Amino acid sequence: MEKPAQDTGKIARSAGTVGVAVMCSRILGLVREQVFAVFFGAGFAFDAFVVAFRIPNLLRDLFGEGALSAAFVAVFSDYETNKGEKATWVLAGNVLVFIGILLSCLTLLGVFFAERIVGFMVEAEFEAIPGKVELTTLLSMIMFPFLICISLSSVVMGILNTRGRFFIPALASGFFNLGSIVGGVGFALLMPRFGQPPIVGMAIGTLIGGLLQLGCQLPALFKAGFVFMPQLDLRHPGLRRILKLMAPAVIGLAPLQINVLLNTYFASSLAEGSLSWLSYAFRLFWLPVGLFGVALSTATLPVIARYAALKDMGNLRKTYASSLTLAFSLTIPASLGLILLGEPITRVIFQHGSFDSLATTRTAEALACYAVGLFAYSSVKIMVPVFYALDKARYPVVGSFLTMAVNVLLVWLTIDFLQHKALALSISCAMILNFLFLSTVLYRKLGGYSLRYLFAGLGKVLAASLGMALWLIGLRQLLAPLALDGFAASLAVLAMAIATGGAVYGVTLYTLGFKELTMLVERVRQRFGW
Repeated sequence: MEKPAQDTGKIARSAGTVGVAVMCSRILGLVREQVFAVFFGAGFAFDAFVVAFRIPNLLRDLFGEGALSAAFVAVFSDYETNKGEKATWVLAGNVLVFIGILLSCLTLLGVFFAERIVGFMVEAEFEAIPGKVELTTLLSMIMFPFLICISLSSVVMGILNTRGRFFIPALASGFFNLGSIVGGVGFALLMPRFGQPPIVGMAIGTLIGGLLQLGCQLPALFKAGFVFMPQLDLRHPGLRRILKLMAPAVIGLAPLQINVLLNTYFASSLAEGSLSWLSYAFRLFWLPVGLFGVALSTATLPVIARYAALKDMGNLRKTYASSLTLAFSLTIPASLGLILLGEPITRVIFQHGSFDSLATTRTAEALACYAVGLFAYSSVKIMVPVFYALDKARYPVVGSFLTMAVNVLLVWLTIDFLQHKALALSISCAMILNFLFLSTVLYRKLGGYSLRYLFAGLGKVLAASLGMALWLIGLRQLLAPLALDGFAASLAVLAMAIATGGAVYGVTLYTLGFKELTMLVERVRQRFGW
């Protein structure tokens, strides 16, 4: 009988640590979105904010948390394993200085050309609304420096994760949300006194949040033994190796970001509020992605990178297969939960103030479409760092271009009758195709891994998820009248559905003998003497 990889317990514990921090962060993120929903609803101001924030956020994904983080961890782990302490800190100092200078230049260019960039991202229907492009341009200029803070933060996070410290880096985005909420609301209340709309204050709050996300990690960084050795050596072999890994990764991420731009462009031609509905839905969707996909990816990456540095392919294969099985066990039931409970979740969280019942319905529709691809989103986040660790970053590039082509084709075919739902569903379908492509390639590059183990776990997950879905459908029918009796009743019904649905799933999965869950339960029993 095959067993989970020896590092499964360690990865699960690290992922659990990250998950707790991410949960705190995501809760604050939902509070941040609630602030937007209450003050601005879904319409003119928030549509402008969504487009403006998407510009620096796009570059953040390209140069910061995506390509840079994975490439840096792979090289940093190798230096820490094989080069010694001093060489490792020299590399870190060189990377920090280089990234700071590069992104400062990009930020200046972004601020200078903000109006042209906004004009490129939206359709004529968006531009035809008086003052909307001007407001979007102003918001974009304010938020562009966010790119510098968040990218430097990703390097610091990579150092801490490699040194086995996961909680503070995962909690850092919570400080971003906290700064965005407190600073944003404070400045939003002040802005009308200076002749500016309140949404400008939320843009300033975003910048404050970026500074806090970087700053909150610095004490942990120095506690981990970091010694800052500032230098700019463009010939440094470690920096060159990181850039070499980043180049295909940036190219690979580019099609995904082009998808975001294209979807923004298409959404700007739909009914006003479409950008807002999609943004609110994506925030809800990103909660399980962060809890499961990002947490597992963050915990797995240092282990995978260490095995790659040691050339231990046997343990690397086992670790990857166990991590992917864990991802399936978390994301598949979460997908069904979002599809079945999307409307009550949206109603409880967002339907206050300016956010009306129509916005709830449209947001829930988009959420269900995003949820279709949840398992693929999360699994790809685990797969891509494995390619980086193996120095095979060109394959995610091909997958990204494939994703872009499929997304554009599906949007073009479906947008007329699915409207905003087409934008969410198309990117989910494209991501599923990317998952299948990368899975096939990685199986070959790893020289195979136990498909029997993977599919046995997947079968148990699907069976337990089906049981949970049947339970939720029955419970929803039974409690539907009660859920409409006000906020307190809706919250109680939603909490009952989530708690009992999760219990049904967990008990069923344990009864079926899901190996990772059985192992974790036994370890808990041993630790507490049960």
